[in-house]
Order: sequence, then C-alpha cells, then structure tokens
Amino acid sequence: MALTLEQKKAVVAEVADAAKSAHSAVAAEYRGLTVSEMTELRSKARSEGVYLKVAKNTLVKRAVEGTDFECMSEGLVGPLLFAFSMEDPGAAARLIKNYSKDNDKLVARLVAIGAELHDASELERLAKLPTRDQAIAMLMGVMKAPIEKFVRTLAEPHTKLVRTVAAVRDSKQAA
Repeated sequence: MALTLEQKKAVVAEVADAAKSAHSAVAAEYRGLTVSEMTELRSKARSEGVYLKVAKNTLVKRAVEGTDFECMSEGLVGPLLFAFSMEDPGAAARLIKNYSKDNDKLVARLVAIGAELHDASELERLAKLPTRDQAIAMLMGVMKAPIEKFVRTLAEPHTKLVRTVAAVRDSKQAA
C-alpha cells in the first residue's frame, strides 16, 4: 500500500527529528531478513538506545537535509534500514556489528559520524568506542592516578619505618 502525502511528511519529520539529535548513523542492507529477525533487531535497538527505521530512501534523503547526516544522501541505494545512535556514538555500530555476526544477511553499507561519511569498514572502529559510562570511568581513573601516587609516596617513609622496626623486633625475638 502506497503512503499518502501526509504519511510521507510524518515519516520525514520523524526521521529528521531523530537525525538532528543523533550522534552517529549506520545504514545497513537488510535484504533477506525475516520478520522475526527484524523484530528481534528492533527490540535490541530499543534496549540499547538506538533509533531504527526502515523507510524509502527518497524520504530519508529529505529528512537528513540540513543535518550532520546529509553526507549519506548519495549512498542511499537499495533496501536499507537506518540506525541512529541517540545516547552514545557507538551504539548503532555495535548493534549492527553484533547482529550481523549471527546473521550474515544484515550488511552495513554507510557509516556517518560528525558530518563525515565513512566506509562500511569503519563500522568496527566506531563500534569499539566506549559507552558514556565507560568513558567516564576511564576519565576518573586518569584523574585519580596522580593523587593515588602522591598518597603512596607520602605513606612510603612511614611504611618503611614500620617495616624496619618490625624487622628489628623479629631479629631481637629470634636472638
């Protein structure tokens, strides 16, 4: 059934809204996936904070005009599903990468981040980006390291004195 003009406008508005607030986008060819496999993929996408949409390429071209993902317009050919990372930049790439491990019919075609279009081979690199929580933990570890080293350095003379006194005590008890 063909979409009416109003339905097309709604799809364009929905995708444009997602594209404006997304960090990265992945377009993947889904030819050959069954309905149950697509349902499973959509379920995983919802749980990982990824906006997933299957739409006509012409509508998506209109939707991404004026956004960071306008660079994808030229490569929109064939049956594609669009995954937009809403929470962290690597979420969509991780979703597509992990799902395509189990299902070889899902093939990444376009990867866009920061208004730059990348080859599908960059999917692996984008998927390796840390999540927000992981990035904060790494930052806190880096910030905490100098203070820990300083505290250990301050405590070392006292520790050395205690070990020396304990060694003298042990040698006197042995004698």
